Amino acid sequence: MSRASHGRTPTDQAGRREREPRARGGVAVNPIEAFETLDLRVGRVLRAEVNARARKPAYRLWIDFGPLGEKTSSAQLRARYTAADLVGRLVIAAVNLGVRNIAGFTSEVLVLGLPDAEGEVILLAAEREVPLGGRVY
Repeated sequence: MSRASHGRTPTDQAGRREREPRARGGVAVNPIEAFETLDLRVGRVLRAEVNARARKPAYRLWIDFGPLGEKTSSAQLRARYTAADLVGRLVIAAVNLGVRNIAGFTSEVLVLGLPDAEGEVILLAAEREVPLGGRVY
């Protein structure tokens, strides 16, 4: 849905009417409010190690988010990245989704990526150097 469609019934590319996003319980969610609820920040990978206990090939990451401090993440990136490739790289992560235990490792943030043609994860990243902890908007 584009910004220009506010106030009209949104449609997809084929002209079909899109359904309003709904939260649990069936209550309609304002898309702008939903986006603002998600806290996406930029961080720098300080350390990356293979998470040998993970069912799917993954790395344990330690990421510096500047004023937010260092946070950890388990990320399934081994198909396209070595641990050395990741260290020093800027990444985008959701920092307010809660903590999960992934194969014995505390994962505090969700590192974001996109699938390539083979379905493997390619990291989302900042185009150039930006301050650590900067919020995506």
